[in-house]
Amino acid sequence: MTVIRRLAAIILLSLAYSSISRGQDNKTVNPAPAPPNLLLLVRQEFPYGKANARNKLEAAIARASNRFEVPSSWIGLQSLTGGREVLFFDPFDSFEQLEQSFDGWKQIYAAHPDLARMQEEIDALLTSERTIVAVRRDDLGYHADSIDLSETRFMRVVEVRLAPGHESEFVETFKILGEAYEKIKADSPWVVYQVHLGTQSPSFLIFMPMHALKQNDDLLAWKENLEEAEGEEAMKRLQEIARQSYASTESNLYVVNSEISHVSKEFAAGDPNFWTPTPVPAAKPAGTKGTVIPTADQDAAKAIARKTRERVRNR
Repeated sequence: MTVIRRLAAIILLSLAYSSISRGQDNKTVNPAPAPPNLLLLVRQEFPYGKANARNKLEAAIARASNRFEVPSSWIGLQSLTGGREVLFFDPFDSFEQLEQSFDGWKQIYAAHPDLARMQEEIDALLTSERTIVAVRRDDLGYHADSIDLSETRFMRVVEVRLAPGHESEFVETFKILGEAYEKIKADSPWVVYQVHLGTQSPSFLIFMPMHALKQNDDLLAWKENLEEAEGEEAMKRLQEIARQSYASTESNLYVVNSEISHVSKEFAAGDPNFWTPTPVPAAKPAGTKGTVIPTADQDAAKAIARKTRERVRNR
């Protein structure tokens, strides 16, 4: 669950669902499976033993979002290496669309307060959260236009933090790498984002989407060919840049969790069985009207309400 939805929920709960301005254009879901122009990336960590509770709440909100006209989409990535964490990958076309999404979520929470309460319960489980906003750098990617995120099942993410004033050396590095990949005709594309908000030092993020883990075998097999394609002088230059310009680097592997993701119908069309598995239909009580939240969602909402009543009684 991203910071936009979390903040919107907090605002709605604190204002006791006060009136929301009307007339907003909330059609902000990015339907394209290509890497977005603007990326909101939220990294969350939870205490050991709380992952199952978190997943149930996130899945309930994702299922509800599949039925409602929510103003944003997201892909949930769970770590396979590094720390135990979840990475939410939220695509946007612009900062204007980001703002529209925030206003739209306030309206969603006003109409469906159970969602806001479930979001509050997720926040209570968090041990840490880091949010960044990054802009796509088309000049640094490798065949980025061929990337179809709807086919992604694993994601390799490399974060590079630079010493101040060394952005140009990073650009030089990826131009050298791109030329080498072209020479050996490598077929594993990547996309690069420059972080604009959320870090203290200049940072870049490299995303390498994968349909299967065996693509890592290709990367290992290409190593010697890449070094030969780069040439001795280029290799020395890359090593020099790494020593002088990089403050830190970290590379990790994530798996896509469709149960905690919400994507547009256009995005999911390539593999609807993966992105929108058919839920078990919930029986609609006789004599009721309007939207019925599935049983799992009702159970989560009831549990939250019960805990709230207990806290009130214990005061």
